[in-house]
Amino acid sequence: MATSLQSSASPESQALNTIAPQSPGSVYPHRHVRCIVKLGGAAITRKGELETIDDAVLASTTLHLREAMGLSDASLSLDWSRRNGVLITDLIPNSTGQHLDFPNAFVVVHGAGSYGHFQASKSGVNKGDLKNPLVKAGFVATRISVTKLNQEVVRCLASEGIPAVGVSPFSAGWSTHNKMLERDNVLEIQRAVDAGFVPVLHGDAVLDSTLGCTILSGDIVVRRLAEVVKPSFVVFLTNVPGVFDRPPEEPNATLLREIVVFEDSSWTIVDPPLGAEGKGGAVAAHDTTGGMSTKIAEAASIAATGIDVFVVEAGTPHALEVLRGNVKKLNTKSWKGTLIRSALGRSS
Repeated sequence: MATSLQSSASPESQALNTIAPQSPGSVYPHRHVRCIVKLGGAAITRKGELETIDDAVLASTTLHLREAMGLSDASLSLDWSRRNGVLITDLIPNSTGQHLDFPNAFVVVHGAGSYGHFQASKSGVNKGDLKNPLVKAGFVATRISVTKLNQEVVRCLASEGIPAVGVSPFSAGWSTHNKMLERDNVLEIQRAVDAGFVPVLHGDAVLDSTLGCTILSGDIVVRRLAEVVKPSFVVFLTNVPGVFDRPPEEPNATLLREIVVFEDSSWTIVDPPLGAEGKGGAVAAHDTTGGMSTKIAEAASIAATGIDVFVVEAGTPHALEVLRGNVKKLNTKSWKGTLIRSALGRSS
């Protein structure tokens, strides 16, 4: 397993996406992003059933996010599109009768789960070569699938009064160079946050200046967002309790409660004291599509900058506690999850 991760953004991209100080004449004041949340695809979808959402997990996670953001319990549904035969005129109120402001700004990124993976893997989108008709067709099919999931996630959030807006990386100009992130629109994401929205991004099929096209994972999107907007903390919501020392379904699999990351993104396990270093056998439990080392490396690169990263099971009381920002209480043995933090100290 790799023990360090270099930034995949080009110098030009780094320069273009440095957030400039807000001028006195700005329409919206700058808002600090409290948390970037990654909704694991395996957590919010049924991985073995093509294009099927796990409604219970997504619904409970939505309620957790609403509470963590500080929205009213009596939030008005913002999904005014027709569904199940309900007339749209019955959905739109004369006035909201409430403020849609919330004290804690969040950005959400979700994985694909049972959406997009089948289309991408069968057509070879990740390998590029748009001259191949199958790859080009697969690119289209993959984007139809992942944007379908994005719409459903946004609708679920909006139905609980969260002012969520979907942002697809391909459409927003994210692209890669030999699978390394080259361009993004993080500044526009920050502008949406400043305007009072909750941007919802996702893993996507994108153009690649070397290969033609590839898959941009949601984990890379999270890492790039964290680099620029510098949230107080990052939360990976998964389908299992956290990061384990081996696949969690294996006998005697041990939950790693705390991992410390150094400035070069190398890491060591401190709780429990297994004596395992950053190139050991720890498994990122939230990875269900391969590339486990990439998953934990992305989290480690975020933590190396001083931003705490939490890996916890979606829909559980443990997830709610960390989304609320009760990070100082998580040293107790009652909390079940993984904290990945900088060796230089916690930032939150």
